[in-house]
Amino acid sequence: MTTLTRREFLERSMIATVVGWEAHQRALLAAEARQASPAKAEGSSSPNERLGVAVIGVRGRGAAHAQIFAARKDCQILYLCDCDRAVGPALAEKITPRPKLVEDMRQVFDDPRVDVVSIATPDHWHALAAIWAMQKGKDVYVEKPVSHNIREGRRMVQAMEKYRRICQAGTQHRSAGSAQAAAQYIREGKLGKIDWIVSFMYRPRGPIGPPGEYPIPQSVNYDLWCGPAPVQIPLRRKNFHYDWHWFWDYGNGELGNNGIHAVDLARKITGLQGLGQGVLTIGARHFQDAGQTPNSELVVHDFGEITLLQEIRNLKTEEPPFDAVVLIRGTEGYLAATWGSAGVFDKNGKVIQKLQGKGEDHFANFLRAVRSRNPADLSAPIIEGHTSTSLTHLGKISYRLGQPASNEEIRKAVEKLPHAEDVLARWESLRKHLESHVANEAKVGMKIWPLRLGPWLRFNSEKETFVDGPAEAAALLTRQYRPPFVVPDEV
Repeated sequence: MTTLTRREFLERSMIATVVGWEAHQRALLAAEARQASPAKAEGSSSPNERLGVAVIGVRGRGAAHAQIFAARKDCQILYLCDCDRAVGPALAEKITPRPKLVEDMRQVFDDPRVDVVSIATPDHWHALAAIWAMQKGKDVYVEKPVSHNIREGRRMVQAMEKYRRICQAGTQHRSAGSAQAAAQYIREGKLGKIDWIVSFMYRPRGPIGPPGEYPIPQSVNYDLWCGPAPVQIPLRRKNFHYDWHWFWDYGNGELGNNGIHAVDLARKITGLQGLGQGVLTIGARHFQDAGQTPNSELVVHDFGEITLLQEIRNLKTEEPPFDAVVLIRGTEGYLAATWGSAGVFDKNGKVIQKLQGKGEDHFANFLRAVRSRNPADLSAPIIEGHTSTSLTHLGKISYRLGQPASNEEIRKAVEKLPHAEDVLARWESLRKHLESHVANEAKVGMKIWPLRLGPWLRFNSEKETFVDGPAEAAALLTRQYRPPFVVPDEV
């Protein structure tokens, strides 16, 4: 057991409190669901008021999208679109009337009966699919992270504005009642002046297998699957689906995959705007496998008087694992929040108030805005999804430009940062966490040290460009697209 500092004990206690509240709330909701009679579908059943829906990408999260829309009386799923022919048929059989199965999303966009497009493809397709849909007059729900790079996220915002579409990001924490209550608490100034925000994501994962030459599933239209990204032949990863998350060409690592929820929740609660004026990342991929993205990360953002830190851990931690958690420090104490709970604590970690509010189903919120034609009705408009996603992209860029560094080199770099004492405390916590895994390195195929130390990159938030280079950083604000799957310079 690692000896905890008073600060670590205080932080862990507050996090454990709100995580416990959330677990209790989830258990209550599950019990209520078991006891309740089957829920009636929501919305109007009038055919004239029914929205035509297409779901793009129907594995995992996309299947959940389809089930949610199918349960509503005011929606009819017209299409399930997936470039893996093996994915859609079983899902289509569960939906009445049975939707049409297609491989190419462009067929969906050409159908005037489609009002709404719900996108749950791999990350590298999110932006182009959303832009194409909006150009064809569709409203869009797009999963997180909303983009694969900062430039294409901005194009999504421009498309929404130009074509006057409704575009919701899939960061559903924004619709939670506790998040809205926490945001109101801070707007009223009750936490005082905020100077320090940490977004956490601790989710244990294992290695994905060694790099090799693996077959592409015969059921997959691989050209369509790759779309804007390079066509990699032979395939280097064992598991075709899902493990694309850990490759730079297709995914955004854990920071973009789930860390986006935590940083977006932090922004929702604090009202933090823009992308800050500087970023630095410390991290490493510890698994000796085919993956490229890090398992541990500290991303430091300079917002002037406020420092925002994103922390990711994929190795097992001493405390129970948890998803998105936010810890905010103000002059009057602390506020901690997770998906379904939030609370205020004094400077000694004692609970002052549990924050609760009336939430809304995130999809229902989207459909309400579709009908009102008012983007202000959205809990997670695309501009907010773009900003939060871009914070993860900035962390990714600093990491990719980083070099292996010793612990002492990392410490010296951290000492130069804004709120250095606070960042050092998080670094020391991560260092001790990683030290606890050193004995198991050979046993589970890991390499803990060295970590990569990314450069401190100055950023112009308004222009969404780096200040004074380097050119390698600017190049990572976009990507080389593969025709005809090109995100346009102008929408």
